[in-house]
Amino acid sequence: MAAGQKPTGRVSFGGAFLSVIALVTLVACSPSGANPVAASTPLLKTDRPSGSQPTSPATSMPSAPAKTAVSHSANGPGAALVALATLAVKGRASKTGYSRKQFGQSWRDLDRNGCDQRNDVLRRDLRKFTLKTGTHGCLVLTGTLTSAYTGTVIGFVRGQRTSQQVQIDHVVALSDAWQKGARQWSAGKRELFANDFLELRAVDGHSNGSKSDSDAASWLPPYKKSWCGFVASQIAVKKKYGLWVTRAEHDTMARILKTCPRQGLPRSSPIKLGGGPERSATPSEQSAKPAAEPAQGGGSATSYSNCDAVRAAGRAPIRAGDPGYSRKLDRDGDGVGCE
Repeated sequence: MAAGQKPTGRVSFGGAFLSVIALVTLVACSPSGANPVAASTPLLKTDRPSGSQPTSPATSMPSAPAKTAVSHSANGPGAALVALATLAVKGRASKTGYSRKQFGQSWRDLDRNGCDQRNDVLRRDLRKFTLKTGTHGCLVLTGTLTSAYTGTVIGFVRGQRTSQQVQIDHVVALSDAWQKGARQWSAGKRELFANDFLELRAVDGHSNGSKSDSDAASWLPPYKKSWCGFVASQIAVKKKYGLWVTRAEHDTMARILKTCPRQGLPRSSPIKLGGGPERSATPSEQSAKPAAEPAQGGGSATSYSNCDAVRAAGRAPIRAGDPGYSRKLDRDGDGVGCE
């Protein structure tokens, strides 16, 4: 070591010591809790509200998506309960002015596939069906239905007295729709509603007659295993068209869906022509007229004072859903009158 030269290690220690003193002084003079390093770093320009806490660019991360009660697509698991929560709850409005005619032409070919809505639904809901030749795969002659309302299997045969064993139900009865919003619709919207495939379902005639214009609070299918799907279908229709529910109806639907919280909503899709073998119609099938649509709470154009009148008209036995059927003609309440 040269004479007069100070030890290098001592100089290094002294510099470090002075640096520590300076840092402690800076921290002591800064506001409580402030980070002097962060405070000396320029903030990025952001759109945060005035007064909000800045986020260090080095630690900024995308915020996690908000958690919801159910995470699914619009028609995925749990969609029925979610959709029910969006329906308005109101009292039932007046039925004044309701008639089936307010909902336009029955079974109109609104999807323009060349076939009426009734036969479209029969092809969709029946199994092992046959079609009449010369109808471009439209008219159903026979088939097998498992009724969603009873779970029973019904053999459908087109005919003057047999067609009514399988009927097309409006899932949300037209009268019920009228009293819960449809009265204010245009005539065109009501006709579209009455012929929407989401709103139509092939079922056994007896269940369709007993359901009449009831909502879920006053009528549920005899087959309990179908309840979840039944109320989900009604919810889907009411959501699509903006119809409301009564408090009793809402609570019934909610109680049922609690037993199947993952219940989704049905989808409506186009129905294709064909799908079954074609054959010539028998004389009875050939002469059969399209099945009349039963009135839903609005009465029927045909009425009979008693069973003698029914027999005189050649309509005995008369079944629920047949024109002119009424409970006064059905003493045992089994859906078949004047037996």
